[in-house]
Amino acid sequence: MRRGREDEGADNPKVINHTSYVKFLKEQTNVKMKKIIILLGCIILCVSVSFGQNSEKREQRKNMTVKTWKTPVKGTKYLDHVTKYDAKGRKAEEIEYNSSMMTARIVYEYDANDRVVREVVYDERNKASRIHKIEYNADGTKKRQLNYNAKGNLLSVREYEYIRK
Repeated sequence: MRRGREDEGADNPKVINHTSYVKFLKEQTNVKMKKIIILLGCIILCVSVSFGQNSEKREQRKNMTVKTWKTPVKGTKYLDHVTKYDAKGRKAEEIEYNSSMMTARIVYEYDANDRVVREVVYDERNKASRIHKIEYNADGTKKRQLNYNAKGNLLSVREYEYIRK
């Protein structure tokens, strides 16, 4: 005796009825959605941890001064570099030394978005020798840096190009 259409799949695993197929597709979709949700969760977690680490670093650097000492093989230990941070944890000033005196100092100025917009470079006599003004693109990347001498004359322009692959 011949079986009816609804029984054809009972003995043949290759034949799937419509209801089973729809159920199978729903299960596969649910699995894919769960994977996507887990992936998005991981991405959000990574970004927030990275942002948190930067915030933590900045928090730790508030009003901090970091001194670097150098000891030549044949010589005496001396102050090599000083970095000072402001109340927001941003780099405010850097000072370079040789074995006997200051050789350069850089003072940083920031905009409302905490981006460096001006760097004033001082010489060993602590007189301004160069000024760098920095401009940014809408996405926050550097656009260009204008380099001036102490008298305000433009010396050069450094432009930034970003190539994404």
